[in-house]
Amino acid sequence: VLAIAVADAIIRNRPYQDSLREIGRRYPDAGYGGYFYSWLFSAKPRPYNSWGNGSAMRVSPVGFAFDSADEVLAQAKKSAEITHNHPEGIKGAQAAALAVFLSRKGKSKKEIRREIKSRFKYDLCRTVEDIRPGYFFDVSCAGTVPEAIIAFLDSSSYEDAIRNAISLGGDADTLACITGAIAEAFYKEIPKMIVEKVRKKLPDDLLEIVNSFHAKYIDS
Repeated sequence: VLAIAVADAIIRNRPYQDSLREIGRRYPDAGYGGYFYSWLFSAKPRPYNSWGNGSAMRVSPVGFAFDSADEVLAQAKKSAEITHNHPEGIKGAQAAALAVFLSRKGKSKKEIRREIKSRFKYDLCRTVEDIRPGYFFDVSCAGTVPEAIIAFLDSSSYEDAIRNAISLGGDADTLACITGAIAEAFYKEIPKMIVEKVRKKLPDDLLEIVNSFHAKYIDS
């Protein structure tokens, strides 16, 4: 829901906060964290210094929509800091968005690994096999975003990337969300069966935003 809200803000050229609060309130039972839920319905919303992975989970449209690394980093920061204004919350969103951007621009996995590692100091020298035995549920950006990127780097296809992410356990839906966006940008396609199943689950208003975003930024 919130990734679609970020896409809505980009399409409509409006503040991220406006779209997140409008669409988030429309779907209040989408599994938000407690602090975000309070922010969503607050009369005077303020960022709450979160370092959680929600900022990275919702940021992927930024990596698809903007055409320079500097723009992607700036917009990822804007999309994060309305709630996740802790440095790690911003860093996680920027790393996830930049990985999508670099993949979309045709960079190799070696180049993506090097750029993300250099800029954000994440340990990307591990493999999913290294991570899996000792991994546990972690809602922090620092304990989720590097692992999600590695799940992509170790993959051979979109579906393989998703399987890698889920196989790690922990906050698996967030891992798969971040990994999946990078994998879509890199492999340029999602299996038709997966697309059809997801589209059937989306209500019409959200599907309309997805269609508009794809037409403007991905399919064009």
